[in-house]
Amino acid sequence: MTILTESFWLWQFLGRLHPLIVHFPVGLLCIALLLEAVGWFRKSTDMQAGIRAMVWIGAISSVIAAALGLLLVNQDDYGGSTVTIHQWLGLVTMVLAIGTVLALRSGRLELYRGLLIVTVVGVSLAGHYGVMLTHGDDYLSSVLPVGKGGSSNPVSGNSQFVFASATTGQPLTDKQIGDLNLEVRSILAHNCYSCHSATKTKGELRLDKKEFIMKGGEDGEILVAGHPEKSDIIRRIKLPAGNDDAMPTKGKRLSDHDIALLEFWIQQGAPWPNGAEKSIYRVADLEPRMPALPDAPAGITNPIDRFVNVYFQQHKLAWKNVVDNRTYMRRVYLDVVGLLPSPEKLKAFEADPRPDKRELLVKELLGRNVDYAQHWLTFWNDALRNDYTGTGYITGGRFDITNWLYTSLKTNKPYNQFVRELVSPTKQSAGFIKGIKWRGTINSSQRTEMQAAQNVSQVLLGLNLKCASCHDSFISDWKLADAYAFANIFADTTLEINRCDKPTGKLAGTRIIFEKLGTINGKATTNERLKELANFLVQPKDGRLYRTVVNRIWAQVMGRGIIEPVDMMDNEPWSQDLLDWLASDFATNGYDIKKLMFTILTSRTYQLPSVGLKDADLITSPNFVFQGMVRRRLTAEQFADAVSLAFSPIYVDTSIVEKQFPKQLKEEMPFPRASLVKNDPFLTALGRPNRETVSTSRSSQANLLQALELTNGEKFNDALKRGAQQWKATYPTPDALVKNLYWKALGRGPKPNELVIAQKIVGKNPTTEGIQDLVWAISLHPEFQLIY
Repeated sequence: MTILTESFWLWQFLGRLHPLIVHFPVGLLCIALLLEAVGWFRKSTDMQAGIRAMVWIGAISSVIAAALGLLLVNQDDYGGSTVTIHQWLGLVTMVLAIGTVLALRSGRLELYRGLLIVTVVGVSLAGHYGVMLTHGDDYLSSVLPVGKGGSSNPVSGNSQFVFASATTGQPLTDKQIGDLNLEVRSILAHNCYSCHSATKTKGELRLDKKEFIMKGGEDGEILVAGHPEKSDIIRRIKLPAGNDDAMPTKGKRLSDHDIALLEFWIQQGAPWPNGAEKSIYRVADLEPRMPALPDAPAGITNPIDRFVNVYFQQHKLAWKNVVDNRTYMRRVYLDVVGLLPSPEKLKAFEADPRPDKRELLVKELLGRNVDYAQHWLTFWNDALRNDYTGTGYITGGRFDITNWLYTSLKTNKPYNQFVRELVSPTKQSAGFIKGIKWRGTINSSQRTEMQAAQNVSQVLLGLNLKCASCHDSFISDWKLADAYAFANIFADTTLEINRCDKPTGKLAGTRIIFEKLGTINGKATTNERLKELANFLVQPKDGRLYRTVVNRIWAQVMGRGIIEPVDMMDNEPWSQDLLDWLASDFATNGYDIKKLMFTILTSRTYQLPSVGLKDADLITSPNFVFQGMVRRRLTAEQFADAVSLAFSPIYVDTSIVEKQFPKQLKEEMPFPRASLVKNDPFLTALGRPNRETVSTSRSSQANLLQALELTNGEKFNDALKRGAQQWKATYPTPDALVKNLYWKALGRGPKPNELVIAQKIVGKNPTTEGIQDLVWAISLHPEFQLIY
């Protein structure tokens, strides 16, 4: 459609009829509702014929208006959230109008009137957003008394910006110039770079560098230093949307604050800091840093707690009491080995009088190497996109690293060596950087060398290169040339740079993504380059590598990273000192992940009560305030293993493991662990990704697919049925059966009211169906599904 609208005048002409045609459904449907209300009030049907005609014409014209709107949005430079909302409201209104007609035809009067009301509301909202597109966001509000706050003149005596010297007539300091310039360039980056940068230069105008801004474009200079009123850039951004000269041509209009700030900048002479330009995006330090341990009150000795204590003081938060022994034991079991503790272990732990029993428990669990490896295999399979079946395995275009990964986890391989073997691989570990050789023609940004660059940067460095693999990134300073130069390290032949899948004729260089770490020899063989890269990445001075893995482990056991999202390590951490200390301590202790986990799991911080978040978006909110572990749902594998251990094995066919794994993977395995089996509809519904791409986090939110699988899924129900039969044979009386079920599943006995209800469910003489119903109810209980 886009191609047609750019090349054929008729589509352009029809598209521009949209604003004309769209007034038909707006007017007719509103009048139809008004007449319907009058008729209902008068209890008269005299106007029904006219109303019926208006509804039909309004519905038909809404379809035409929607079609023409789709033509218009493709031919003109519309974009941003306003046009998206307008577009979807228009389509929804069209559907509602059609529904209104159908209800009218069928004679369902109440449904028809209800739909007509909703349709008029929808068409009014769509019209409102259409007006905002053509006349500006403040078209209505600007004439209201509350909307006349007026955009203050930024060059007047009472400047709204935080540059105190400007209000006294004094020149700006170097720091103020730098801060002002950073804000100005941020406005230009988010509103103008899509059309006026090195990637795309409309009207021969670039706004990404000082010299280009001062030079102007094909129409001449765009600003006159000291005179915003004479500057063309100010004139254009103040024009109403729809004007041929208005800028930006697509997306949201600049806010009053942004316009005022640009005016203020030009009034000050459009100052620019001397020397290199500071990035408009936050860039985290590369080097490691070991902050001093802060003082702490009595009873707080763990280094993590000392940093968190400072954080709590800054946010006026008080320490809460730690969780009870049962909650802690279940939590730490699931985090370290992915299994539920047995009732016997729970009772013994609660009765243990030793003051250091929690530390001893963590040591014991970290020493269960097989269980630890089988549990953490899930996390690393997701991150390293390693799986046992799927795209590429049949054609030989993909290689698994399962044996290498399992052995590395079981032996607790130091992380620097772990990374070295992934980047400069042995035959067993080569699958990570080999990528997937897709069948047929693919986008150039998905060739295997670029996949390797993207995956290494994302997983090991917390850096997103996917945007920069097609074009210069709009969310960071990374350029297309940077991504290709990094990908060239993994390539057997020199890569040609493709921009948005189109060859540029330019050959890529060869260099590491952070050049401070070292210089890659572009003339060396591929294996030699990979060895150089691996050695550069694992250097102690690469603080980013170790901050990234520390943040990932923290997020895995605490429900939320110190930095979120975990793949964006340039974001602001909620505690920079804590992150830096953990990373430096990790390196000092031999890059030992289990030692890192011991420090976290024995901290008072980890033992705080879990915190529930009502909105999943709060996880990544920049306003997030840390108060303790974020409550989270069991992963697909944890849930399957919990059901297997508490009730009956989900997977009973050991051959599914034997075909995929060497014999040592079945060590000490009472049932096939879910981390070791191929993906299936049950695990997919519960959140296991397909692993064709890197997956470094899973949603902890329940969804409809999970509900359907846990209600009607064959594999789950078969397991519960088998388990019910076994439990019936073992515990013939309802009292013993219910109590043992509760202890196995929830680590406690049933409460009196729970016991009464459960006994009614299973019956005086327990039946298979009754036991199955009870087990199903317990498995859906929040206390079973969540890590508290």
